[in-house]
Amino acid sequence: MRFSACVGAAVAVAVLAAPLTSAQEGCPADPARFHPCALARAAVFEPPRTSDGRTDLSGFWRGPGAATESIEAHPKTEDDNGGPSLVIDPPDGRIPYQPWAAAQRDENKARYVDPNVPCFPSGVPRSLYTPTTIQILQAPRYVIVLFERAHTYWIIPTDAGPHVGQEVGLWQGDFRGRWEGRTLVADVTSLNGRPWFDQAGNFYSERAHIVMRFTPIDPDTIHVAATIEDPAVYTRPWTMAFPLRRNKERNLELFEEACHEGERNTEPLFGLGYRIYPGVSGLR
Repeated sequence: MRFSACVGAAVAVAVLAAPLTSAQEGCPADPARFHPCALARAAVFEPPRTSDGRTDLSGFWRGPGAATESIEAHPKTEDDNGGPSLVIDPPDGRIPYQPWAAAQRDENKARYVDPNVPCFPSGVPRSLYTPTTIQILQAPRYVIVLFERAHTYWIIPTDAGPHVGQEVGLWQGDFRGRWEGRTLVADVTSLNGRPWFDQAGNFYSERAHIVMRFTPIDPDTIHVAATIEDPAVYTRPWTMAFPLRRNKERNLELFEEACHEGERNTEPLFGLGYRIYPGVSGLR
């Protein structure tokens, strides 16, 4: 066990939320400027290949930890590290909520426990920017993403058949992958709608369809773009983008983070009147 979930999460946010410099990234840190820069770099970068000729994404990585506080722009305060919006489309950096859903987002933060707190899976794509160590493994016809937090993982088959039916609702969704040139495309359906995007209560429903694109732009950076479509919640599809940066710590390996065993925050929140978030269908 590396450290308890509550203390570990607080330390990880403080460490990973520090702004990334242009020199570290190779492209500006602000997602609105990182995205076009990364697309230009991806067009000329020739990534390493696996034995079957696919782009090699393997290694240890970490995402932009400040986004776990909010994927929209948020100022630095005493209790918030602050950060820019991950949303690149619409250009204003705001999630295009339907009016009822914008009100529900505010209610989520006021009434419900962030699903990360009681150690539920962080979901898609939040698992990539929840402060944790990420390991990507590859084998013919599979890409596997392991997260140190709470024993979670994604298995992405790249030659599988159709998705399972929408009547199946999963915390991490049902993945189907494909290769488009250098890019891994991960198509995700059958979500249960219970994870949030962040601590601010931003959310999706079980009708969400999420498509993530993983494209290396240099030896140590992967450009991630996630497009979210959910006609129950948003007025239009929208897209977020952010980098995964290679963790080059020597002799690195995933440790057990016993999140549930170390969790001490949920019960006090219940005492303050907060409840477990039931998902959109549970609100009706």
